Amino acid sequence: MKIVAPPSRSDDPCTEREALAKPGGAASRKTEGRTVLGKKRGEPRLQHIVEAAARDYDVPIALVSIVDRRREFFAARTGIDLVEAPREDALCLHAIKTPGQATVATDARDDRRFADNPFVTGPPHVRFYAAVPLLDRAGYALGALCIIDPEPRIQAPSLFNLIKLAREAERILDR
Repeated sequence: MKIVAPPSRSDDPCTEREALAKPGGAASRKTEGRTVLGKKRGEPRLQHIVEAAARDYDVPIALVSIVDRRREFFAARTGIDLVEAPREDALCLHAIKTPGQATVATDARDDRRFADNPFVTGPPHVRFYAAVPLLDRAGYALGALCIIDPEPRIQAPSLFNLIKLAREAERILDR
């Protein structure tokens, strides 16, 4: 698992169209977050994962997010009342564009991928953000396990435990 540096404007690793067109991917399975994956909302084992992630990384917000064609919904969450967000505002879009790689912003205000995002410029005022993509059995990104803090971090923490928790979430989502 490697940490991805912000890409330059011209070398986006995957366009949205490419991500949606992948056969077997979340969007092409017509899950739209309401069928198979939608049934995972409120899953106690996913809730345990986000609570463990928040505790392990001393952050107030942790999420298991699933991104579909129109929105990002939170299958499990701690520290935030939102249950979904419009896809265009989804921070986790950056994570799912790079399956197999963690996405980290130590201060989202200074990271061009996130600086203009409404969740950075307004509540919950995201500063530190780290996410590990959640993949299905075929290797397609469904969403991400992410941790969020309104305080920036001087350096990125080790993501070993976050990766381990993400693999556990994948097993739960894939059943």
